Amino acid sequence: MADRIPVVLVAGFLGSGKTTLLNHLLRNNRGTRIGVVVNDFGAINVDSMLVAGQVDAMVSLGNGCVCCAVDVTELDELFTRLTQPRAGIDVIVVEASGLAEPRNLIRMVVGSDNPRLRYGGLVEVVDAEQFPDSSARHPELRTHVRLADLVVVNKADRVAPEQLARLRADIAALVGSVPVYATTHGRIDPGLLFDRPRRERQLVAEQLSFDELLVEHEHHDHAGHRHLHDDYTSVSFASDRELDPRKLIGFLEDPPPGLFRAKGFAAFGVAGERRKFVLHMVGRHIVFEPGGWSRGESRGAQLVLIGAGLHTDKAMARLRDTVHDDAEPLDSQSMLGVWRYTPH
Repeated sequence: MADRIPVVLVAGFLGSGKTTLLNHLLRNNRGTRIGVVVNDFGAINVDSMLVAGQVDAMVSLGNGCVCCAVDVTELDELFTRLTQPRAGIDVIVVEASGLAEPRNLIRMVVGSDNPRLRYGGLVEVVDAEQFPDSSARHPELRTHVRLADLVVVNKADRVAPEQLARLRADIAALVGSVPVYATTHGRIDPGLLFDRPRRERQLVAEQLSFDELLVEHEHHDHAGHRHLHDDYTSVSFASDRELDPRKLIGFLEDPPPGLFRAKGFAAFGVAGERRKFVLHMVGRHIVFEPGGWSRGESRGAQLVLIGAGLHTDKAMARLRDTVHDDAEPLDSQSMLGVWRYTPH
């Protein structure tokens, strides 16, 4: 499960700032090799590289990343190419057309038979200034927001604080516990969307790459200025005791507000159940994969929660409540919720 490549979908109406957000991720990837898929036709400027809109055009971005422009019907074939080990891709980001139907893209990723990829979430980008009017003209935009696993309210600097607060409250009423992240210029920490790959680097003096210089420049260029964005939070939970599967499923199905991702593993205090269950959750999408424990590995649970505006104390209290304290094991029926989210 950990070796699968996450596919992050970035959608939003025309002009909301999807490409700006994508360019920010590319400049701040810090060694992550991103496969960029632009689901649009016509001339698209991605990170100063002009990508022609014909099907199956692939351009190297010079930082280990590649960019492709495809028709949505070609996505499966492209995923097959990008997920091959020799491609060396860590994460795939699909920038949907401003007129695309996100539901179809979600179905394509979640329903894919490709064993090398997994769903990484739908990020819906909203223009803080234009969304009230554009969603009134195009009511389907509000439906798109309801599908999101993370809502990014971009261009937050263009509206008054009270107007931004009203918009966020309106969006929160649509999406419930889904995190709503306000920012400017598409600045979102990549750590909220995907993990940095663990690659060994030589501990020797080395020259900064062009990408790293861009990151440093961007950091110093804004030093001392108030950044209008929400920090994301990452918190870890560990237990040397087994968990109650019903309680963990209850936590995941009714997550604390602001939770975007959860990952880790758990042992369950169920009679006859000795396996290790690896968990990966993005938004409303939950997957458990049973497997074996490594030699010498202690049974228990380790989970990491990642979100924006996440109340960590409350989340940790709820996770502590999932620990199975009773000496008697639970019956096998308590695993039904876990099996519901286990691929067959």
